[in-house]
Amino acid sequence: MRKTTRYPVSGSNSLWHVYKTVPFWKVVKNFIVIQLARYTPFLAMKNWLYRTFLRMKIGDKTSFALMVMLDVMFPEKISVGKNTVIGYNTTILAHEYLIKEYRLGEVKIGSEVMIGANSTILPGVEIGDGAIVSAGTLVHKDVPAGAFVGGNPMRIIYTKEEMISRWKDDPIYGNLIP
Repeated sequence: MRKTTRYPVSGSNSLWHVYKTVPFWKVVKNFIVIQLARYTPFLAMKNWLYRTFLRMKIGDKTSFALMVMLDVMFPEKISVGKNTVIGYNTTILAHEYLIKEYRLGEVKIGSEVMIGANSTILPGVEIGDGAIVSAGTLVHKDVPAGAFVGGNPMRIIYTKEEMISRWKDDPIYGNLIP
């Protein structure tokens, strides 16, 4: 189960209540910063923009590929460890606006994580250190450290132990395994 906090609403669906939940000018500022970062090819500039204007925790040498879309309303609820790669056109959400409620949840992405292109990460999810998320995956639950996951719905393809076994003779990744 994802770790989200639920907030009930009455009357119209929760998206109609959006500016009661987050200030309009915060969304405008976040949108502009995220759009600038989505198109810039300069990785260090992206990280600076995210840290400075969105109050995100971003580790050293983390790379956000072109077109990554961060949560426009609550980007400060997203943290990413060091030396992680977030693939092209990935979406990372920290909120869900539903009919009778909205939900907020922190997204914690560990260090040395690889997230493939066109993945979607839902609120309240934690991705452990060294995990690999296959391209096009809907991450709807926690990912154990070192695991290789993929699909929709997401499933574990290889555990950390299976990955170690598969890579033990690999000239690049075999040297990185403890």
